[in-house]
Amino acid sequence: MKPTRIEACCNWVEKRFPMSKLWNDHMAQYYAPKNFNFWYFFGSLALLILVNQFITGILLTMNYKPDAKLAFDSVEYIMRDVDWGWLVRYMHSTGASAFFIVVYLHMFRGLIYGSFKQPRELIWTFGMLIFVCLMAEAFMGYLLPWGQMSYWGAQVIISLFSAIPVIGDDLSLWIRGDYVISDATLNRFFAFHVIAVPLVLIMLVFLHIVALHEVGSNNPDGIEIKESKDPWGHPVDGIPFHPYYTVKDIVGVGVFMFFFATIIFYMPDMGGYFLEHANFIPADPLKTPEHIAPVWYFTPFYAILRAVPDKFAGVIAMGGAIVVLFMLPWLDRSPVKSVRYRGGIFKKALVFFVISFLALGYLGTQPATYGAVIAARIFTAIYFGFFLLMPIYTRWEKTKPVPKSLTHTPSLEERIPAIKATLAEMVVTTEVTTTDGRTTSQIKPNPAGIKAVLIRFAKNLKASLE
Repeated sequence: MKPTRIEACCNWVEKRFPMSKLWNDHMAQYYAPKNFNFWYFFGSLALLILVNQFITGILLTMNYKPDAKLAFDSVEYIMRDVDWGWLVRYMHSTGASAFFIVVYLHMFRGLIYGSFKQPRELIWTFGMLIFVCLMAEAFMGYLLPWGQMSYWGAQVIISLFSAIPVIGDDLSLWIRGDYVISDATLNRFFAFHVIAVPLVLIMLVFLHIVALHEVGSNNPDGIEIKESKDPWGHPVDGIPFHPYYTVKDIVGVGVFMFFFATIIFYMPDMGGYFLEHANFIPADPLKTPEHIAPVWYFTPFYAILRAVPDKFAGVIAMGGAIVVLFMLPWLDRSPVKSVRYRGGIFKKALVFFVISFLALGYLGTQPATYGAVIAARIFTAIYFGFFLLMPIYTRWEKTKPVPKSLTHTPSLEERIPAIKATLAEMVVTTEVTTTDGRTTSQIKPNPAGIKAVLIRFAKNLKASLE
């Protein structure tokens, strides 16, 4: 049968570019563990937001002026006069904060399930390089609106580089392009934000995904599914990424888009956390804001910086808080990956780490009072203690035996009998005779049964955390 024109065109392309091979290797025939949970939404969501940032960023540059005299007015022009410009700007600004929320949750998932451990050290390293690039991209883009907080926030952060011995002053001068934040700074930040850093970011994302698909995805049980294969060479505990996880990710995208749209249309500034109120005022080099603070996703590291009394030591501590994340694969000496099979020491340390990170994030938004600085020092010690003491306490703790294959997850049909039995235990049915002589059943809550179900639930929850 003679192929159609479309088939002939596809065959022509296929002989010159391996589209089918790429699709099969990375989607249709890429086998992922069959026990992914909601924590595995955030990788695909990060890719979605990256695309959003690229598209909205290109649209914004069509009307933005990288000029110190025109930058603020050009943003106002986009917001007021460009058709749907306000929507594009809010999609970009909200997307920046959403990007860091998703990335932080993605990193936390890797932390609790041991996705940084052998053989995924390189995946984690690429991921951390992406994180550093995102911080650079966000910092340079933060200056572009040329508002009060943008101007003075950049002034404070760039001045930190002057604390580096020998090269500090020259490095600060090179970053600014002038002795103060000026038009030269805005132009070079625009060039880095729009061209240089995105190119590096695309390359790192590509390397991150290729490395991931080479060694395979981790899973909540921390079991290597490639070690057990069927006669056709497919992992027994794996399923094709497409269509199973592409459909699953669509559900996650739908939920994310609901919250994303809600913020864009009803609270785009998010109470001053996503868009600071001072940034709606044009930059004034002669008027310093009362309280200078970076955007919320930088505040944990900013709090660490302020917790150290010496400027250079503070810069070292702030940089060390990021560098120590790169060392995580070699700091963790536990024989198991997932938090499900780790001992209680790691779980308690993880809780303290999360509390310290959130507390540092809050303290970074507050004025540097005496009490805030003392609290920041305590939480900074906890933050570094979690990582630097990891080679010790991960050896001490007693771990649970890891199963050789993925734990069986009961289907809905298998759960129905247990659900029915639980509901029957929580109610009591009595026969009631009506005035006309008929007998009916009346269902009432059973306090004793409800109490027994709650006690059993509490015991199971405690056992799962131990």
